[in-house]
Amino acid sequence: MSQIDQTGAPPTIGTGERAPSMMDVAKMAGVSHQTVSRVLNGHPSVRPATRQRVHTAIDALGYRRNAVARALVRKRTDTIGVIATGSSLHGPLSTLVGIEEAAREHDYFVTVATLRDYGVDSLNRVLEHFLGHGVDGIVVIVPHDTVAHVLDHFRAPVPIVMITSREEGRGRPSSPSLSRAHVDQYGGARAVTAHLLDLGHRDVLHVSGPQDWFDARIRVRGWRDEMQERGLDSTRLAIGDWHASSGYAIGLDTADRIRAGHGPTAVFAANDEMALGMLRAFWERGVGVPSEISVAGFDDVAGAGYFTPPLTTVRQPFDDLGRACLQRLLDMIRPADSEPRDTGTVRIQPSLSIRASTAPPR
Repeated sequence: MSQIDQTGAPPTIGTGERAPSMMDVAKMAGVSHQTVSRVLNGHPSVRPATRQRVHTAIDALGYRRNAVARALVRKRTDTIGVIATGSSLHGPLSTLVGIEEAAREHDYFVTVATLRDYGVDSLNRVLEHFLGHGVDGIVVIVPHDTVAHVLDHFRAPVPIVMITSREEGRGRPSSPSLSRAHVDQYGGARAVTAHLLDLGHRDVLHVSGPQDWFDARIRVRGWRDEMQERGLDSTRLAIGDWHASSGYAIGLDTADRIRAGHGPTAVFAANDEMALGMLRAFWERGVGVPSEISVAGFDDVAGAGYFTPPLTTVRQPFDDLGRACLQRLLDMIRPADSEPRDTGTVRIQPSLSIRASTAPPR
């Protein structure tokens, strides 16, 4: 019995009958199988009226493309694997969202694996898992020393883009299948430090992230270079862990130093979450912000403009980073006989959001 009866009614799904096929769409629309294929692939040679008939048939039948069959024909799955940190940190999560949205616009599906353990075995298992499922490319959003070391020695049959500032100023990655993308962490750190110094501060504490994260080390370097270029002391450095609790603890110690008369007049925290912890500590200790100490952060998280006071911070354009990263990966996913594409580092520029948490020193 035919799947399309004489009334043109669509086949019933879930009653033992097969799902509608491309041939069913062609029969209902009165066109060839090849025409339906051209419409589905956006071929420009199909007339508007014919295209409309095909889409009407697709809607009436509830036709869905067979992704497995399509992958076998095209030798691509249109799937991208993303390896992300297992934490809830704003930067990696926002970058992941940007990549997924950009991938969807290009009709790519994203499958995600998270890492809480950055060990070699854990990363290798995830990479092999993705390759076993036939992904067309991989994006890595874990800017950590061990992860970068593994990728440097992993010869993948598909392109990999790692989001990391590690290769800043160091040329191209060692593998032709590996590319890198990042927001200019160094430039952002120098810009926010310069803002504090231009206000008149000469004693700026930097609260960094963990030093096995590239972004944390690069921000330290940006702060230190700006301080040293102006002949100022760059030894006031405290190490946090990206979380508000570490900023809070460092903030309590800093407030005590201020009350004792030998504290800094400004703080540059390596992310907004630690800056938030410091704001809480200063409030508890009765240290005025910015009247007694200016506070700046990094990331421009949603709501940073509603902290008390609103936070001066470096805005990272994660949407732009995600799109640029996805485009670089798509440029690298190419037939073997096509021209080689650029695999150099993609760098996105941040911007400074100046708010009420910074002011000239008393």
